[in-house]
Amino acid sequence: MEKNDSCSWPKNDPLMMAYHHTEWGVPLHDDRKLFEFMVLDAFQAGLSWQIVLKKREGFRKAFDHFDFKKIAKYDEDKIQQLLKDEGIIRNQLKIRATVNNAQRFIEVQKEFGTFDKYIWQFTGHKTIQNKWKQLSEIPAKSPESDAMSKDLQKRGFKFVGSTICYAFMQAAGMVNDHMVNCIRYKELKKPS
Repeated sequence: MEKNDSCSWPKNDPLMMAYHHTEWGVPLHDDRKLFEFMVLDAFQAGLSWQIVLKKREGFRKAFDHFDFKKIAKYDEDKIQQLLKDEGIIRNQLKIRATVNNAQRFIEVQKEFGTFDKYIWQFTGHKTIQNKWKQLSEIPAKSPESDAMSKDLQKRGFKFVGSTICYAFMQAAGMVNDHMVNCIRYKELKKPS
């Protein structure tokens, strides 16, 4: 992929480019992967995505490959162990939120059958196709992310403000925020 055929935000970082070219904006319907992005987007709050991506493998190891059923059962000893793990971002509030969110995630699955069925309702179960020409046009949040955030908070989730929810929607392909001149925009706009 040529530089001018791609969004500008990955710059020349190989990890960011690989994420942009293969994952970002791809519609996601696997509950475990949705939980992974929920966790990573929460840890990104106040930081750059580049930092989170560099620690992604550390997060996978530390959080049992994002197995929300295991994470929901983490006790205080496990939380203290995670706070010492240099492979992840050691933020106590975010670690505790991850355990809480795993528990809430399971509750949502019980109510809706899958988290996928629940979360995609905020975009009418389809990808919102935006038409951005410049990075500066992309919003930090949307009416859909506002609604998602409000409902998640009502259900007891933590670190799910509208901006975090919008980043999640971008990652999970609920919105196509690739620039219109990016080859991925055209590829992801095609019906699957």
